[in-house]
Amino acid sequence: MTKSIFYLSLTLLLLTSCVSKKKILYFQDSDKFTSVGINQLESKIQINDILNITISALVPETTIPYNSQNFIGTTNLETLKMNGYLVNNKGEIEMPVLGTISVKNKTIIQLRNELKNILEQGGHLVKPSVNIRILNGKVTILGEVSNPGTYAFTEQFISLPQALGYAGDLTINGKRTDILLIREIDGVREISHIDLTTANWMNDPKYSIKQNDVIIVNPNSKKIQSGGYNLGDLSAILGITSLLVSFIILLKK
Repeated sequence: MTKSIFYLSLTLLLLTSCVSKKKILYFQDSDKFTSVGINQLESKIQINDILNITISALVPETTIPYNSQNFIGTTNLETLKMNGYLVNNKGEIEMPVLGTISVKNKTIIQLRNELKNILEQGGHLVKPSVNIRILNGKVTILGEVSNPGTYAFTEQFISLPQALGYAGDLTINGKRTDILLIREIDGVREISHIDLTTANWMNDPKYSIKQNDVIIVNPNSKKIQSGGYNLGDLSAILGITSLLVSFIILLKK
């Protein structure tokens, strides 16, 4: 009888472990993933973005009036933000000499090309070069992650897995099959559902994070049902199995 209980408990443990494995591992079908060229879609400049715009030319002295003087020699990010070009609620920025520039619905590349044309065709500078970077890109990560919060980034592109890495990855209680991604595009808020256990979304535009994205990791069903106790955890399973075995043995005495 004792052997039967042991084998029953062992089988229960293995079955539970198998179920948990399917819900925990990322990109489980990666061996079937078809590699394609990465097509990074440019993010559009948004209201409240802070832009660092640096203008240069063959004769450096000629560019001084066109650059914010506070940018010169500055490398501290917070200082750059304080003196950057803030996009107002009309989608505009104010630049030295050039005045009001509309950046609404434009990508960094589009704005860069437009400023180069204005500077060159307007007779301002000879062969100007324009460098633009968004200084206050940020993503907010909430829910079942190790360190929820808002994280800043200055890279042009970061991936959703990279963003989750900033937050210390999902906890064991995170629902990996239904990650919520809230994104604003052209003034419209969209909510997408992402399954991290499959790799078939890696070629989707949602793989790349855009500034002001919000990622929400909801608790899995076991976390909800247990009211805070993680039944999927191995130690919890062993404890419950041991209690069950002891209870059956007492009944048989």
